[in-house]
Amino acid sequence: MQIRPEQVAQHTSQGVAKSYLLTGSEPLILQECADSIRAAARAAGCTERERIDASDKDAWQTLIQSGGAMSLFADRKLIEIQLDSGKPGTEGSKAIQEYLSLDTEDVLLIVAGKIDKQSQRAKWFSALDQSGVVVTVWPISPREMPDWIARRCQQRGLTADRAAINLLAERVEGNLLAAAQEVEKLSLLKQDMQITAEIVAEVVGESARYNTFGMVDTALAGDSKGALRALRGLRAEGNQPPPVLWTLSREIRTLIDCHALSANGKSVGNALNQLGVWRSRLPLMQAAAQRHTRDSLNDCLTLLFAADGSAKGFLSGDAWDALEALVVKLSIGHQVKAGRPRR
Repeated sequence: MQIRPEQVAQHTSQGVAKSYLLTGSEPLILQECADSIRAAARAAGCTERERIDASDKDAWQTLIQSGGAMSLFADRKLIEIQLDSGKPGTEGSKAIQEYLSLDTEDVLLIVAGKIDKQSQRAKWFSALDQSGVVVTVWPISPREMPDWIARRCQQRGLTADRAAINLLAERVEGNLLAAAQEVEKLSLLKQDMQITAEIVAEVVGESARYNTFGMVDTALAGDSKGALRALRGLRAEGNQPPPVLWTLSREIRTLIDCHALSANGKSVGNALNQLGVWRSRLPLMQAAAQRHTRDSLNDCLTLLFAADGSAKGFLSGDAWDALEALVVKLSIGHQVKAGRPRR
């Protein structure tokens, strides 16, 4: 069964399914859907939570063993699998199908990256669709952003006029995490007030000295020293890596998608337009895209995974060190190696 992200809370309030697959490229919505499922699983008696990283070589064997084993400490357990690639491979496909055939009261939650159309026709995807719930998270387009913010305000008990919502959408420029944070700030500071454009201009303008989005823009502009200074400032102010990672990930993946479209004949500007980049950010993103190659963006992606793994504790090293290397690489872009001087 397939449902929309906004239907997850209502669905889980009626009980939990045997399995859930969350897929998409909006980390905030994926995280909130996963949190709803976790809360419902706890309420249904899944007091034990087991996390499996699909990149581990024994991951799929662990899934089968977990599905067939009785928990010593809980009546039921929630088994979570992080599948960043969106593809489990042959071994993973077989393991998922085998797990779903088991007679178990445990709940399986798979959080995946974007799953392509070919994979949606695979047996493992069909098995999850038939046995449980599939939630696909689509990107929020600029046109949809004001309505998303309006719903968010309503959920937080805020009353906002259309001018306020449109101004907030313009300020966050498509960044859902930023929008959610600003709505949360408004709910804390202006809870009993009608939110107007004047209030949004006042509150959203009050930011910390070092801003995550400003830091990323500095890196995209090619200013490695400025971006490093801002990143270290964020760390000094007590910020945690995940929000920084989310913002960097979004821009890097946009640049990768831009290069893929450009390889098929589209101009960089048209590719960025198609990807929903806001008009005010087009010059910045266009300059960054032209400064990078697909190889240099893959290097950024490798550093992003390293930082994410360190932050989550399944890779060694300091996440902030990996973030510094990532910010420098994003700023510099592709470097042409100097050839041997001619004689």
